Amino acid sequence: MRADSHFMLAFEGTTAPPELLAALGEGHIPGVTIFRHNVESAGQVVELTDALRAASGSDLPLLIAADQETGQLVGLGEDTTPFPGAMALGAVGDPDLAERVGAVVGTELRALGVTMNYAPVCDIATNPANPSLGIRSFSDDAGTVAELAAATIRGMASAGVVATAKHFPGKGEAIVDPHHELPVLELDHDRLVTVELAPFRAAIEAAVPAVMVGHYAVPAVTGRRDLPTSVSEAMIAGVLRGEMGFDGVVITDALDMGALPQGVGQIVDVIAAIRAGVDLLLCTADREAQQRLRAGLDLAVGRGLVNPGPSLRRTTALRRTLSRDRPPIDVVGCAGHRQLAAEVARRSITLVRDDTGLLPLQPTGDLLAVMPAPSDLTPADTSSRVAPGLAAALRRHHPDVTEIVTSPIPDAGEIAAVAERARQSSMVVIGTTWAGAEQADLVRRVLAVGTPVVTVALRTPFDLAAYPEAPAHLCTYSIHPPSMEALADVVFGMAPTTGRLPAAIPGLYPRGHGAGD
Repeated sequence: MRADSHFMLAFEGTTAPPELLAALGEGHIPGVTIFRHNVESAGQVVELTDALRAASGSDLPLLIAADQETGQLVGLGEDTTPFPGAMALGAVGDPDLAERVGAVVGTELRALGVTMNYAPVCDIATNPANPSLGIRSFSDDAGTVAELAAATIRGMASAGVVATAKHFPGKGEAIVDPHHELPVLELDHDRLVTVELAPFRAAIEAAVPAVMVGHYAVPAVTGRRDLPTSVSEAMIAGVLRGEMGFDGVVITDALDMGALPQGVGQIVDVIAAIRAGVDLLLCTADREAQQRLRAGLDLAVGRGLVNPGPSLRRTTALRRTLSRDRPPIDVVGCAGHRQLAAEVARRSITLVRDDTGLLPLQPTGDLLAVMPAPSDLTPADTSSRVAPGLAAALRRHHPDVTEIVTSPIPDAGEIAAVAERARQSSMVVIGTTWAGAEQADLVRRVLAVGTPVVTVALRTPFDLAAYPEAPAHLCTYSIHPPSMEALADVVFGMAPTTGRLPAAIPGLYPRGHGAGD
């Protein structure tokens, strides 16, 4: 029995390298992950997935996975429909809408030849300072996340795609990014069971086929502050498989994260993960690391340290459910799907406050539109590939719009220049994308000028807490074009605002607040 049956391989480039095709040809590798760096276009992805399937020496369909969360993380490129993402769905609060989005996302994945999605995110946005979650979460409420995650899973299942609930056991309270170091979740057992695990229970009840376990320390369960949950028998065999009754496929988060020790000693963690109940190991494109782990795990199987049998049973059962047919490629980004993205965006825009009655905007001259250049706040982010769209959206209603796109962390010179330009404008719409000290300073300087200002949190709603004096404030939960266009419609009075805060803004507004209703 081969240890290769545990690996989801990955690669560099936009075509599959010969060594990957050869490994697939041996018939033991269950699947491959396509990351954003492997993607150029929809047509190229179809050619790539066709080549991967053709190379497989197995009679079973190949698991071909991607991170198509939508919103902040779009792993299959810009040809796919630009849905706003999870927190926008949380602002709408409609499970039927979430299920429809899941079905469309699944349909587009299958049209591209992708059979497994690393989504939905079941983490709860309980900590506004969490550096790697943000709008990837539906809400700060366990019940809302549970309901919308389950709906998304049902939608993907209806399209024939394997959904993956992540990141077990729930990383909402993390204060560091596991890409860089091991987060320690200071949760007692009762809190973990009643809050963090609730969405995963709902996912299991919705028949989710796979669960991704994250790299976090949960001392309340493991008794250790240095033991990642992804290698913990108490967490995986004890909680996920034992207490929660999950008998589907368990996959690790990426093995190259800083939360795990790297280098030759990582084989110890890989052995521990499989012994704990993990089935699949999410590899990244490092060929040397892949070869080292495959050789080490083969030796561990030979020495009787690892038995691939139970995992092979689960992954084989999953692969047998995969459909071999594929919708036509022209469904990817089609008009009907984009209409659904526009509906999500329109229904999610949230008016948090308009204390001075500034809305709808009626500029008498130049309108200044300011936003930071889109950037990736974490490696699990593709926002840097989105073009700044605030000014273009506003010009649909008012032709005289001046655009300023600042650095993600504006310096003193940029801040001064924007404030001076604001002084010369009739009105200002300024967006923030994670209001650290510099973006917050920019907003405060613009507010101090005296020109009427509308502030917009373009990602998480929490930004207002960094500049609470802003009199008119909205949330979009996305920088994609449908959300920018929906925002423009709202601020110019062409559409109502019906979204409600999916997460509380600390010290200001509770979850569920919506000044426009």
